[in-house]
Amino acid sequence: MLKRVVILAALVSIFATGAAVAQTSKPTLVQKYNDWEVYSYDGQSGKICYALSKPKDLQPSDRDHGDVFFFVSNRPSEGVKGETSMLVGYTFKENSSVTVDVDGEKFTLFTKGDGAWMENPAQEASLLTAMRKGRAMSATGESTRGTQTSYRFSLSGVTAASDRINQICN
Repeated sequence: MLKRVVILAALVSIFATGAAVAQTSKPTLVQKYNDWEVYSYDGQSGKICYALSKPKDLQPSDRDHGDVFFFVSNRPSEGVKGETSMLVGYTFKENSSVTVDVDGEKFTLFTKGDGAWMENPAQEASLLTAMRKGRAMSATGESTRGTQTSYRFSLSGVTAASDRINQICN
């Protein structure tokens, strides 16, 4: 139950900037694919599906990062497919960015509060393609306290998970 509450809180934070946050059901685990999990729920404006993963490594290791997730989301009723985002358990530095590195290919996410989204939405598909083909992914950012943070995410299962959200939420 606690896991669902955390995921619900994460979704509210993520979708607060562009989507209606009211929902009519709780997120349900659809399936787990190695290090990625697929969830779906019925929101006010339709079905929402997402895949998420937690980092394998958090730096600096002597800090409380809170819950950290990387998401791939589909919201068909809003025309959103393959939206990538990140949620952390602290507030990012205002007007900062997060750099996502997939096998040396870098992408920039803008930050707002405790979330980060693709700075250039036209690159969304490129990031997802890199993740599906990649071996290693890291994300680095800066907290409001000036702490440089970095996360290493597994990409094991991201292809199957993103395929699944496309199947059930297109």
